[in-house]
Order: sequence, then structure tokens, then C-alpha cells
Amino acid sequence: MCGTCGCGGPDGQVKIQKPGTDHSSDHHHHHHHDGRMTNRTHESHHHRNDHEHSHDHAHSHDHDHGHSHDHGHSHGHDHSHGHDGHHHHHADHYKTVIAVEKDILQHNDLMAARNRGYFEAKNLYTLNLVSSPGSGKTSILERTLRDLKTEISFAVIEGDQQTMNDANRIEALEVPVIQINTGKGCHLESDMIYDAVRQLSPQDNSVLMIENVGNLVCPSMFDLGEKNRIVIISTTEGEDKPLKYPDMFHSSDICIINKIDLLPYLNFDVDKLKTAALQVNPGLQFFEVSATTGEGMENWYKWLKKELQTTHP
Repeated sequence: MCGTCGCGGPDGQVKIQKPGTDHSSDHHHHHHHDGRMTNRTHESHHHRNDHEHSHDHAHSHDHDHGHSHDHGHSHGHDHSHGHDGHHHHHADHYKTVIAVEKDILQHNDLMAARNRGYFEAKNLYTLNLVSSPGSGKTSILERTLRDLKTEISFAVIEGDQQTMNDANRIEALEVPVIQINTGKGCHLESDMIYDAVRQLSPQDNSVLMIENVGNLVCPSMFDLGEKNRIVIISTTEGEDKPLKYPDMFHSSDICIINKIDLLPYLNFDVDKLKTAALQVNPGLQFFEVSATTGEGMENWYKWLKKELQTTHP
């Protein structure tokens, strides 16, 4: 189970698979932190249960607050306290959860640094695409690949809880792609990316596009080793999304506003969205696009090409 959000679980599995491969040979692995999270949380639960059950002893004894208990079996020590101590166990459990969350994020950051070294060694320019479900991440990615694949070498890592649908869409464009299915997990983590990119084996000097699981909360906490994080929001979402989910917008470099072709039919103010986003992240750069019509995509392409000229001289 993820200590930051509670996603996944002790039986949760991650699948990393290329399109067209046999499901029977899927690469499965449990998150490295599943066991640690489960064991440490259980230690806290066992401690609380042991305390509660320890009142079944075979002798009577008085507590400081002046009452006695009959217990179910005999042992040779006294209990003397003025309260039941229950709030101590809530505190212990809280400390355990915080410690596990810290361990998970620290481990992820270490693995992200490993990824960054791998990307630099292969001169991969890596982008992490994040958004809520339905914003048009895959559509923007497809349009970008279709328009630029003759100029730029791309490779793609797709992240979803289930299905190969998005990876199949990318494969149809004849771009190297691999799918990560997180099962019950709601975000990609750096160790998943490391395993996936090793299997994908992208060309040196190419662009690696990572499409994260649709979620504006947990992915903001997990560095994947990317060069830039791109948050995508559509005009069919609320203008106050950046204020509701500030961590994602604060941790992003670029904000792509998609589905601007629908603006005549919606009660949506682009300027209000930008104002809200800039309150969270004054350095955020915006691109207004329609993945459907292609409007505004050229400005996004110019930015990407300029970045590549800097990193891929």
C-alpha cells in the first residue's frame, strides 16, 4: 500500500508490457515498499491489540485511578497507570504512517536520481505528462507524435491502472512504446520507470514521453527523473483546478490548456485559470491548444524544439 495516499495494497501488482506481447509472459513485480508498509503498519496494529488484550489476566490489581480488573491468566507484574493509554497508540500509529511515507518518498527520490543519470547517459530528453482523467493527455501526445515523428525520435511510456489501450494507440503511430499498468496504484513511481525504460531501450538522443496515470494528487509527489513536468488541463474542467490541486501546478514547468475549440460552447474563462495557476506557480508557462483541430499546437512544438536545441546540441 502506498503510504502517501493508500492506493495499491499488499496484493497489488504492476505490469510492464509492450503491445502485442503474450500476457502470460507479463513482467510482474510488487512495489518495493508494499512489504515494508504492510509490515510496519501491522506492527503498530499488533502493538495496539496486544495492549488491549493484555487486560485478560488471572489476578486482580489496582490502578492509580482506583479500580481493579479480573484477568484471564496469571503473570507476575502489576499495571499501574491513571488512564488506558489508548491515545498513545493512536500517536504511535500516526508516527508509523509518517515514517513509512517518508521512507517511500526518499526511496523514490533516490531511484529518480538513478533514472536521471540513465537519461543523461543516453541523452534522453524526458517529459512527464500529468493531468486528471479526460483532459486529453493521450490526444495531445498522439498529435505531437504524428506531427513531429519525422523530425524527432520519440519513445513513450504509458501509465494506466489497467488496459493496453493507450499503448496500442501509440504503437499505431509506429513509435516505440511500453505500457505500465499500476493495478490499484494511482501514480507512476521512479522504479517502475527504470524497469520500463530498460525494456523499452529507446534510441540515444531521443525524446522520452511519459504519460502518467490520470490523477492531479499523488503524481505530484513522485519525481520520475524527468527533465520537465507538463500539466494538462482542459476547458471542460474548472478554472479553479490550480487552487484545488496546488501541488501539481506548483511542481510543473508547463501548463497546456486543451480543448480551446470548445470555448464558444462553455462557460470557461482562460484568463481566470491562468491567474489561479500563477498564484500557485508564478513561473508557469502556458500553451492554449486543441489536440482535435491542431490550433495552438505549433507554439507547443516550437517550445519543444527550442528545448531540444539546448539539450541536444
